[in-house]
Amino acid sequence: MSINGYALPEAWLHWLVAFHVLCAIIGIGPTYFIHVLLRKGQTLGQLREGFGLIRILEKFPKTLGPLAVLSGLLLAWLGGYGFRQFWIYGSIVLYVLIQVIVIGFLTPLSKKVAEQAFSSRESPDRPLPPEIAAGIAYMNRLLYAAGALGTLLFIFMFFKPTL
Repeated sequence: MSINGYALPEAWLHWLVAFHVLCAIIGIGPTYFIHVLLRKGQTLGQLREGFGLIRILEKFPKTLGPLAVLSGLLLAWLGGYGFRQFWIYGSIVLYVLIQVIVIGFLTPLSKKVAEQAFSSRESPDRPLPPEIAAGIAYMNRLLYAAGALGTLLFIFMFFKPTL
């Protein structure tokens, strides 16, 4: 492999693949885990604790997601795949759709529901008020959609040589 006539060691490409895979797995991981923090039947206090953990978990996709994209584009360029193969375009479209769901819909809804949960005067030991429970249910549907697209994205990455 060479860039502008400069030969790069093959091991460099392997490290880039490892970096890309780790960024992708760790970056999308919270999408699969957040459902546990937004479960049915929890109390208002448990939801508040869950939102505290979500604030920590959302740092992973915000930092590692863009790194996964950049390293993926670099791999497509350096790995000789070019940008002529279906799985590359499909992967980019899936990533954009995930971002639309998370940034466009989930994040604003999450802020609204968290604000309702933290401003509620209900006892922390009480079940969730109906408007908060409805928001949590919608958030979970969005998370399932993002998780399904993320799984499809991983499938594209796994089977890329054959697509």
